[in-house]
Amino acid sequence: MDKRPNKFTELIHFFESLPENERRENLMLFAKKADKWVPDGEINYCIQDIRKDEHCTDEVGIFVNSTNDTISFRVSLGPKVQTLTRAIASILCEISEDEKIDHIQAIKKNDIQRIIGQELVRLRSQTVYYILERMQEALVNLKEK
Repeated sequence: MDKRPNKFTELIHFFESLPENERRENLMLFAKKADKWVPDGEINYCIQDIRKDEHCTDEVGIFVNSTNDTISFRVSLGPKVQTLTRAIASILCEISEDEKIDHIQAIKKNDIQRIIGQELVRLRSQTVYYILERMQEALVNLKEK
């Protein structure tokens, strides 16, 4: 049974149906929406993980808000963060809004690959999975609290 969020499965099918040029155009649109997911300074997030990892071009902050049995993510992305990373962050924030933790943890690297396509995975290597890994790491930390 597919535990990942339904919204995410729908996005996968949408992106898989697109020719490469339209796939990239839609990724650009998601990247432009990344600012929508900036953390609200008025909210006390249960997880705030802000750091610049060695393989990342700039600082990335992962913020988790947990209400009852659901979570929501917000991200802060430094100005040097690449467009593809911004797109993935925007997608993951959008599909995780008020979602169950185990549904987000059920997302696999292959799911990201299905959205962005083989060519971009080949060009960007493992960096395409960075935001997913950080979000899932934050959820592990949340469960340990």
